Amino acid sequence: MAGQSNDDLPLRTPLYERHVALGARMAPFAGYEMPIQYSKGILHEHLHTRAAAGLFDVSHMGQAVLVGPDHATTAAALEALVPADIAGLGLGRQRYTQFLNEQGGILDDLMVARGPDPADDGKLMLVVNAGCKESDYVHLNLNLPEEVKLQRNDDRALLALQGPQAAAVLARYDEAAAGMGFMTVAALTIGDISTLVSRSGYTGEDGYEISVANGDAVALWDLLMSQPEVEPVGLGARDSLRLEAGLCLYGHDINQETSPVEAGLSWSIQKRRRTDGGFPGYRRIVGELAEGPLRQRVGILPQGRAPAREGTQILDASGELIGEVTSGGFGPTAEGPIAMGYVVRDFAAVGTDIQLSVRGKLLPASIVPLPFVAHRYKR
Repeated sequence: MAGQSNDDLPLRTPLYERHVALGARMAPFAGYEMPIQYSKGILHEHLHTRAAAGLFDVSHMGQAVLVGPDHATTAAALEALVPADIAGLGLGRQRYTQFLNEQGGILDDLMVARGPDPADDGKLMLVVNAGCKESDYVHLNLNLPEEVKLQRNDDRALLALQGPQAAAVLARYDEAAAGMGFMTVAALTIGDISTLVSRSGYTGEDGYEISVANGDAVALWDLLMSQPEVEPVGLGARDSLRLEAGLCLYGHDINQETSPVEAGLSWSIQKRRRTDGGFPGYRRIVGELAEGPLRQRVGILPQGRAPAREGTQILDASGELIGEVTSGGFGPTAEGPIAMGYVVRDFAAVGTDIQLSVRGKLLPASIVPLPFVAHRYKR
């Protein structure tokens, strides 16, 4: 990233000046000065992304490449740390997974992509959370075999274009964008800028994440912002969009204590890994897959208008403590308060009546299915 020389100051992405020029409210986030919202506000940015196309600067995320002699070797090295089937990842495909500790807790969640070019056999591209990236890189360097190396891509920025009009916008510059499937990866030329694009995102909407050289980030931002459907979106709306989509936020909905099964992420553990194991915490995870976890992440719909924030206690009808909210707030598309949290398994069924302890008052709520707003990924 385009960091400052003073280590005591937060880092800035290459797009910092653009955010300031747009009137963004900047705030520290994971060691960076990031835009929380722009002049039209979080509600507008949220609804605009659901209706058209929102442009996000997510350059604070960590981008890296594992480089080995061939795909089988690099995949095996990564599979020793994550529960996903990486060996079976095809050319031009991307997969979601988690770094696990020996207890099956989640150290971080990440995207893993295999490039579309056969000439890049042996390389796996990673995108990890900003707040975890330094510890992730240490973890990788300590655990990779000698023939597989970690290459940090700190010289690359990351933009996300999300929303139902995102495909039409990107296809104006490269028609191949429209033909990409969900969780595929392609090298696209946007304007005259070389990019590596995945059709994925963190909002529940169709859209793209675009990796670009730091030196081209401003030009790419300006090009996309010149389109009538596109408006900038900050981290505030990014959080409300992901909450409505029922997606986990690391450090809140998942952490070193929670397993992928508890978190409702069992879908990210493919059949071969469930059978063969070979990843940290396998004994706990295979047990939870067979018997069910002791607690489970659920969707929560509070009655009334009071939001239930992170840390809110969840009680059963008789007042017994059964869990805790991990994410909560107002859902602009859901048009009311929504929340996610963990409850004891016996209370996780959809339709179960619960109570939330909000500022000393017990408020009624119920367990509901996730997501709160249906995903609109390109299938």
